[in-house]
Amino acid sequence: MANLSVVLITTLISLLPILTHSFSPESPTDRRILVLLDDFATRSSHSIFFNSLRNRGFELDFKLADDPKLALHRYGQYLYDALILFCPAADRLGGGLDLAAILEFVDSGHDLIVGADVNASDLIRNIAAESGDASAVVIDHTSYAISETDGDHTLIASDNFIESDAPVLFKGIGHSLNAANSLGLKVLSASSAAYSASPKSKLLSPPTLAGSAISLARNNARIIISGSLDLFSNRFFKSGVQKAGSSKKYERSGNEQFTTELSKWVFHERGHLKAVNVRHHKVGETDEPAMYRINDDLEYAVDIYEWSGTRWEPYVANDVQVQFYMMSPYVLKTLSTDKKGVYYTTFKVPDVYGVFQFKIPVRPFRHNEYERFITTAFPYYGASFSTMAGFFIFSIVYLYNK
Repeated sequence: MANLSVVLITTLISLLPILTHSFSPESPTDRRILVLLDDFATRSSHSIFFNSLRNRGFELDFKLADDPKLALHRYGQYLYDALILFCPAADRLGGGLDLAAILEFVDSGHDLIVGADVNASDLIRNIAAESGDASAVVIDHTSYAISETDGDHTLIASDNFIESDAPVLFKGIGHSLNAANSLGLKVLSASSAAYSASPKSKLLSPPTLAGSAISLARNNARIIISGSLDLFSNRFFKSGVQKAGSSKKYERSGNEQFTTELSKWVFHERGHLKAVNVRHHKVGETDEPAMYRINDDLEYAVDIYEWSGTRWEPYVANDVQVQFYMMSPYVLKTLSTDKKGVYYTTFKVPDVYGVFQFKIPVRPFRHNEYERFITTAFPYYGASFSTMAGFFIFSIVYLYNK
């Protein structure tokens, strides 16, 4: 794709769409990671990235992708909390691992990083295709990095991403994001002049993927899919970078900062929220009822905290929302906050009875809870009394009139 392929994908829980599932009540980052490689040489060539994970408290288990003893779970329990696939050439995985097993691993709430390159196998492309489409080499004749290889415009210097001190070096394939995936985000994009094609053949027709539609990397449960394995390499970390058309030269690329922040996100060291102490009750009361009645005034509150890397801190935002829904949302409210982690709001229970999320029954008024005479029902009262009066008059006339 013409986009530098780095994509983020995340799963969310229902009541608060911004909250992700918490793996541990104490720390969401104290986890084991399985790293699958084509060759153990990658362990050395990408050591800076791996060491940064170790220094942040992760336990890495390195294995070759074709290891016959590979296993993600045993006796019904998962052995790892996250998976890194730095094995772009692997046609198949050992130990019976396949596409279905990896997708099941992700669907069960575990994290995944996929690093691909121009030699990406069908297996790696199929994994990436679950959230978009992997394409050919990304070429950019305007935003390439100046290098010793004259005319090589596949080494791209991109600054179309989160703020960084220097451009990021990218060399690999692009990725288009599936428009139907509302949880996918492009975190590294190509310039409008980029396109995806084979650099060794003539371009006889317009490329199917071009411009900023090309993702250089992308992110889901949480997942990162990168079209460049070199993006995480020591060589790119230490390389100086000068963007074509610019006189400014950076001593080091922004790759290390970029991948560090990206890995903090995917492994829940940042942007990880937890909701605790959810409570709701009728206005003016304190006890949570077994059910609500239609048109009741309801108070809802929840405490939200964010993991800072070392401890849980109050989360402060102005766009946290709560949904009260049955099949579809009936109430969508933005919560107020005391800026100490407590979010709250009040709303009226809809005039529809059934079982609503947050799993609370809503019942109609009982017969003795209505007003004795309802104004809107006066026409029906009149019709009823006039019918009775008419029947009485008819009976008198019929019985006594000769």
